[in-house]
Amino acid sequence: MSAHHSGSQSLQLLLFRLSSGRLLGINLLKVQEIIPCPTLTQLPGAHRNVSGVAQSRGTSLVVIDLSRAIGDRVPQDLRSGCLIITELSRSKQGLHVQSVEKIVYCDPREVRPPPAGSGPRAYITGVTEIAGALVQILDIERILHELEPPSAAAAPPLDAQEGELLQGRRALLVDDSTVALHQTLNALRALGLDCQPLRNGKEALDELLRRAGTPQAIEILVSDIEMPEMDGYELTRAVRNSPSLKGLYVLLHTSLDSTMNTDQARLAGADDVLTKFSSQELGKALLRAARSLDS
Repeated sequence: MSAHHSGSQSLQLLLFRLSSGRLLGINLLKVQEIIPCPTLTQLPGAHRNVSGVAQSRGTSLVVIDLSRAIGDRVPQDLRSGCLIITELSRSKQGLHVQSVEKIVYCDPREVRPPPAGSGPRAYITGVTEIAGALVQILDIERILHELEPPSAAAAPPLDAQEGELLQGRRALLVDDSTVALHQTLNALRALGLDCQPLRNGKEALDELLRRAGTPQAIEILVSDIEMPEMDGYELTRAVRNSPSLKGLYVLLHTSLDSTMNTDQARLAGADDVLTKFSSQELGKALLRAARSLDS
């Protein structure tokens, strides 16, 4: 299965169903392969959302019961269905689903934020319409966070000069995943940055333009790539096309880990691109940003 669609800025979604019939989508760039559900080895004391461990290409893979993880109807037969093998944010795992339907292309601008009434337990980052059907886009980062929340690691140690470089820097953080937003926000504030969080690219661009030319102008933009309405690539291009935002440092911070994303980020005009989530590497990236701003 190829995750490339040359010359297009469209978002590719793999559509799949749970045993309840619920239709969900996941960014194809996060999918490594799809396999029939293999025999699972049970793990004593494992998280309730873990079905077991499977062998895939000679390595052990944790298998997540996606229906249970998002509060949907749990399938009666855990041997049925298939596994979507995902790789993101420096981890690889299998998502146990009922069936995989097809790959579709959609315009990121047609993806809308979750409905206001969906509540904090919705496990989706956005919704879009495909051929008349409403597709909910899975918040896989939240699923993984609930399995193994990152340790509350302190910010990377800074020497006096590094601390001074970052202290009070005005940053805008944009991420549609609530979990990723809070995780990154805590890290930025621990490093001494003055950081405002937002949930989508359109709001971020408005805020950047509103502050431009004032004493509160944003110096560093830290943005996710996958977002409803305006993704990180489009946000970066809009920044680079705005004379009032000249000099803004753009760091794209993404769960997608591939050369293709790095190339696209650079083409859009990003100064740096980093895979989530390492507080150490994030600290180093922000120091690069501060030094660039001072040069």
